[in-house]
Amino acid sequence: MGKKLKKYSQGEPLAPWREKIHEVIFEADTPAGKTFDAVLIAAITLSVIAVMLDSVETIKYEYGHILDILEWGFTFLFLVEYILRLISVRKPLLYATSFLGVVDLLSILPSFVSLFYTGAETLLVIRVLRVLRVFRVFKLAEYLGEADYLMRALRSSRRKIAVFLYTVFIFVVIFGSIMYLVEGEDSGFTSIPKAVYWAIITLTTVGYGDIVPQTHLGQMIASTVMIMGYAIIAVPTGIYSTELAKVYKQSITNNACINCGEEGHDEDAIFCKFCGEKL
Repeated sequence: MGKKLKKYSQGEPLAPWREKIHEVIFEADTPAGKTFDAVLIAAITLSVIAVMLDSVETIKYEYGHILDILEWGFTFLFLVEYILRLISVRKPLLYATSFLGVVDLLSILPSFVSLFYTGAETLLVIRVLRVLRVFRVFKLAEYLGEADYLMRALRSSRRKIAVFLYTVFIFVVIFGSIMYLVEGEDSGFTSIPKAVYWAIITLTTVGYGDIVPQTHLGQMIASTVMIMGYAIIAVPTGIYSTELAKVYKQSITNNACINCGEEGHDEDAIFCKFCGEKL
């Protein structure tokens, strides 16, 4: 009551050829869309494999030229695909700044950056993130829905988790400072930051073993920190599980918004929850 409702307006329709591109690239419900996504995912997978093989010295020495040609071929293919995605939505900037839009751009840039900075091409493995589109190919919209539930629960629990992390930070600073005083430099605790580092790896039960308390008192404190670690680990899990249980589950559709290209809308949604465009 009393809340102002946001007004939505449907933009100008796309030209028929742009609508056709949008249908093929963004929708997986048509034979053309399924074929496009299957080919795209195969290209992404082959591209990532090529980058990985290029990091092997013996393979690079013998087949480096072929791998370079393949990589630039994939880069050109993904550049054309990225441009087509921008063309096929009403507001290209909205898609360009979305998660998948940024990933699409980052999967192209390293090849060009490598012309000026050697080694940047290894960042091309980010293309593996684009395999997320496999969810649409097999129409596993429920997986997109599950991911949405997880993100909503994470957002709901972020304040509690932030307080928890702050509390952990206080603990490791206190225990690190105590261990610095108890053990000293002879045991490897050369500074408070170094001792805090020890407290973190001990509290998280990682225990690299590069710094070990030597005194009986230090070992008792270390045992206390380890036991606390087991108890603390369960706290964020409980917080997140509680929030996840509160999330109301709704059916998710894999249809993409023609305005911004975003997916993951509720099945009964009339407007895009990202840009407000009528679906």
